Amino acid sequence: MLRAGLIGLPSTGKTTLFTLLSRSSRNNSPGRLGRAEANLGSAEVPDERLDRLTEMFQPEKRVAATVVFADIVGTTGPRSLIDVAAYREANALLHVIRAFHAEEVPHAANGIDPVRDARNMEDELILADLSVAERRLDRLAHDMKKGTVKNAEHEARLLGECRQALENGTPIRSLQLEPEANSLLRGFQFLSAKPLLLLINLDEAHIQESSRAVELTKLTESLSHASTHAVPVCAKIELEIAQLEAEDAQVFLADLDLRETGLTRVVRAAYELLGYISFFTVGKDECRAWSIPRGTVARDAAGEIHTDIQHGFIRAEVVSYENLTARGSINECRDHGEVRLEGKNYVVQDGDVINFRFSK
Repeated sequence: MLRAGLIGLPSTGKTTLFTLLSRSSRNNSPGRLGRAEANLGSAEVPDERLDRLTEMFQPEKRVAATVVFADIVGTTGPRSLIDVAAYREANALLHVIRAFHAEEVPHAANGIDPVRDARNMEDELILADLSVAERRLDRLAHDMKKGTVKNAEHEARLLGECRQALENGTPIRSLQLEPEANSLLRGFQFLSAKPLLLLINLDEAHIQESSRAVELTKLTESLSHASTHAVPVCAKIELEIAQLEAEDAQVFLADLDLRETGLTRVVRAAYELLGYISFFTVGKDECRAWSIPRGTVARDAAGEIHTDIQHGFIRAEVVSYENLTARGSINECRDHGEVRLEGKNYVVQDGDVINFRFSK
């Protein structure tokens, strides 16, 4: 399950966007996570391929990939997120940056300045992580004197590198670390190590210039760090669209010369930012999109469905989405030699339609 935490100053539109993103979810729930309360809601990852497969197979159930969002009402910065499991465990952070003007809604920092807000939030993430790194390094120094921690020197060197970067104002996500190092750091749940998506909440008048949002808000430098992207959105317009019937919403979008809603772009961008892809399982019972990190092998992909399938993995029957939709059925693909038998180390590709053979 993909998880994203929304952060941002008050009066940026953060909670409005959270409500809109998760409005179709039946799993919205407030809960005490850590020492603070977070609201959770999920949104489907838009995927026209799943829609087409559903049309073909007419299953009893259609299940899309989802992203779970977390929001704390009144969040002012990462200091309020440190002990909230929903944020520490998030795969990515989404920072809502105010770029709209509204005299009736004063900005918490007394003036609209996206560059300032982006920099201040990044600094807060860095300071929160610096505190975590320093505490762990102090503990390691104590334990190394006793010789009670295995590989303590390696961990201390890695955390020392992170501390140096943080002290220089550099987020951990910008460091070029080996996979083994990233694996070790994962347990610390550093906030500045998480991919960051800047949601630029524009004025209604600027929505048709959304392609220039980064330029208009002068946020180019903020995007210079690795795993940092931006998506323009206008919460006011999204709220209006949400109140329309589907057909009217499409007309409204067309009038604005927009192909899709900003919310759709947000969900898709969060998914892509994390480097995830989708494979599909199809049938009369269910058509489902499954989320996996790019580079996942077949045996591990099978584990996303059920650990029994992973443990008993024999072969994966694979056909590409393009071949399946062009032929019209799996049998036709099989007749044309387009259904492949792949082993456990096959790297699953985006859009693969897979049937896993396994022993029970």
